[in-house]
Amino acid sequence: MSTLIETDVVILGGGIVGASAALMLARKGQQVVLLERDFCGSHSSGVNYGGVRRQGRPLSQLPLSQRAHEIWGNLHELIGIDGEYVRSGHLKLARSHADMTALHAYAEASRGFGLGLQLLDHAELRARFPWVGDVAVGASLCPDDGHANPRLVSPAFARAAQRLGTRVFEQTKVIQVEHDGQAFQVHSANGLQVRAPWLLNCAGAWAGSVAAKFGEPVPMHSGYPAMLVTEPLPVVMDVSTGVEGGGIYARQVARGNCVLGGGQGFALGPEQARPGQAAVLEILRNAAELYPFLAGAQAIRTWSGTEGYLPDREPVIGASTTQAGLLHGFGFAGAGFQIGPAVGEALAELVCASHTTHPIEAFSIRRFLSTPAAVSGDRHSIA
Repeated sequence: MSTLIETDVVILGGGIVGASAALMLARKGQQVVLLERDFCGSHSSGVNYGGVRRQGRPLSQLPLSQRAHEIWGNLHELIGIDGEYVRSGHLKLARSHADMTALHAYAEASRGFGLGLQLLDHAELRARFPWVGDVAVGASLCPDDGHANPRLVSPAFARAAQRLGTRVFEQTKVIQVEHDGQAFQVHSANGLQVRAPWLLNCAGAWAGSVAAKFGEPVPMHSGYPAMLVTEPLPVVMDVSTGVEGGGIYARQVARGNCVLGGGQGFALGPEQARPGQAAVLEILRNAAELYPFLAGAQAIRTWSGTEGYLPDREPVIGASTTQAGLLHGFGFAGAGFQIGPAVGEALAELVCASHTTHPIEAFSIRRFLSTPAAVSGDRHSIA
């Protein structure tokens, strides 16, 4: 039996971007329906590394990232839990002098954004972080960056929105979206239908198909980050870490477990992924060099998720060029956890005020469209 709900805004995707948008809209008095094909935060938003960092982001993202940093500072008040969020600092390691030069260049370029980066040479690094391997020649420290538990934080945004009146429907796969000239009609496999003048496309790795159905195809592909966690160990690592040029990232939680990631896994199907043996072995090899205290530690669990990547590694945020009332928020290339709350805020502002105080022009979907079509009320569907 089908059920029709009329609302102000319908959001596709219950990851941290969609759930944050729902929460910010609910706080502004909007009636919202959030549709998630699985469970809120069950894909990239809930299975990622948990880094809450500004350091290393493209300069274009830093204004949004700084706003997100402010929001994270009030996390408990906003969502009702602390999410194991700590401002431990983020240490980006350099394995060569060329890497160190790149860290210096980034520190100079980002100087006006208030990151407070501290550049450490080899001696300073060894003195402050003696657990780092000798393969590191230096590092850049962002003292107020940190990490959190995504398995707690991402669903908590959806629950907080729900407490303010948002209707959240999990295990609700959207099969068709259409616009009749007045409003969007969203149809799901379980018979639920939602009608609303605003549609937020926050469907993560699956958002490209929604955009394409409205005449805005984007060259997005899926990625499957490889992750593992060790047995509890004596607490040694007191900052979240990454490496210039990529390859591995690691943090240690209060219980002593070390969470590590790096490389790519593979898809088991349209909604499932696995890290793969090669990726896990590469993480362990890098870990032994960079974090010698992990030698002999047992990995107790491995996992992966599905993320959406665009060629320029920048997200799509903002209004559709073809359909009034359609807003996009996707393609965060594995870096949406920290910035997600600010993106949700920006999308909520667009709905409520037709503009946002955040600089999002660089993230317009227009950059992928050679000849943007005129706004229309054509019907579209997703299968």
